[in-house]
Amino acid sequence: MGASPDHSSSDPSALPPSIFNDVLGPVMRGPSSSHSAASVRIGRLARQLLGGALEEVLVEFDTGSSLATTYESQGSALGMHAGLLGWEADDPRIPEGAQHLAAAGIRIEVRARELGDPHPNTYRLTLTGPKGSARLVALSTGGGMIEVVEVDGFPVSLRGDTHVALVRQAARAPEGVAGLLRATVTEAAGASLLVVESEEPLDPEVLGVESDRICRLEPVLPVPSRASLSVPFLHAGELAAQADLTAAPLSTFALQYECARSGFSEAQVFATMDGLRRIMRAGIDGGLAGTHAEDRLLPRQSNGFEAALKEGRLHDAGLLNRTILYVTALMETKSSMGTIVAAPTAGSCATFPATCLAAAEAMGADEERTLRAMLAAGLIGVFVTTRSSFAAEVGGCQAETGAGAAMAAAALVELSGGSAERALSAASHALQNVLGLICDPIANRVEAPCLGRNVTGAANAIASANMALAGYDHLVPLDEVLDAHRAVSASMARELRCTALGGLSVTPTSKALEARLAACSGGGCGTC
Repeated sequence: MGASPDHSSSDPSALPPSIFNDVLGPVMRGPSSSHSAASVRIGRLARQLLGGALEEVLVEFDTGSSLATTYESQGSALGMHAGLLGWEADDPRIPEGAQHLAAAGIRIEVRARELGDPHPNTYRLTLTGPKGSARLVALSTGGGMIEVVEVDGFPVSLRGDTHVALVRQAARAPEGVAGLLRATVTEAAGASLLVVESEEPLDPEVLGVESDRICRLEPVLPVPSRASLSVPFLHAGELAAQADLTAAPLSTFALQYECARSGFSEAQVFATMDGLRRIMRAGIDGGLAGTHAEDRLLPRQSNGFEAALKEGRLHDAGLLNRTILYVTALMETKSSMGTIVAAPTAGSCATFPATCLAAAEAMGADEERTLRAMLAAGLIGVFVTTRSSFAAEVGGCQAETGAGAAMAAAALVELSGGSAERALSAASHALQNVLGLICDPIANRVEAPCLGRNVTGAANAIASANMALAGYDHLVPLDEVLDAHRAVSASMARELRCTALGGLSVTPTSKALEARLAACSGGGCGTC
């Protein structure tokens, strides 16, 4: 390998993605990672501004945002309740969060008004409690990732991956402190705020103030950031420039990347990946065993497909039939508030896991081979997020199920013993096939056409992997495809992204189903 490009940074807002932060995760319950999981993280950070002692919370968002139509139906409300209570995104109590808030004496008001926020997933929170009040503005940036952009009127950039100390009118910023990532002073309305980010909480003496003047925020991401962090590459083209991609599988480079990014040993990376694999497999098993939820658009269907498959009533599609079964089961687990891994998002949580696990089982792959395939997929996700986005609100369904298909295609190449070059080719093929795919949830639920698009994403992955393994020419390198992916996202009309304002989401049937589900959730339909 040649000399590595310099991707070191002392600025956490510019730090490279982690496979376990940005791509495979969060582990969560709820229909949407951009909504259900991101709002948990935003709520958890917000409550820390007042030391967890809350009495009233006002949640505001723009009338033109995706939240205006999806706050309740796609789990933002559930996630926000959980976060304000300090829970994790996979807490089994999440469906009862509103009752727990009421029991804790915390009143919450939700308001949509004209704010002109440019980002479609912008939350504005105003919190009050015994210690005073606080304001926070945060973005859900896709796949459960977030950015806090304002605290009490002061501009900031916090991603939830560091320990943060906020100090008003601080005399000085610390320098030369071990584990210090960044210390900046930001100003607003004639006042100043010192924002200090570090690997571990810093002592008041280091900050030069009394402890009662420090507001502390703890990380909400599983892989924290570190000082002097450097990764060997960020894009597929950079990897190709420094390595012979025909001589090693993509997992070799994925392992190298994540060890550098996370600071984990190879054993720790494999152990973390295995933990996610087990959750994915349990999600499939749970769906096959049977799921139920009142507020669900689609009934249980995986059992019918399994029966038809066993009885020989389906066309012989080989691996694809097993994959369809697993995709359906995993999506049913998600829709019943079961625990899933957003991989890379909750809306696309089945394309990659179901395809990879179905293929691994069909091939009799051992544990290490399976985990390496999952790591290869994770690196494709890193390439996606560094050049484009997973967020449907930003780029439609091409953003999430497109990425999931590209990840799955690379995983299948890895399982078949293909090289990194072939895995990147498969990912390019898969992503080219979905450019322009819109996001238009029927009845405002992340169930349909999401199920069908996860299934077709799996079929796309299988076809793309086989084409790459056979030596088909993908023509356009993955980096260029991702640049096109981003450009298409930028030109896509807002009505064709995840705002329930276009496509299938505005058909008469969709609107009728939405009304019926709304009546059921209020106890007014007589059938729930």
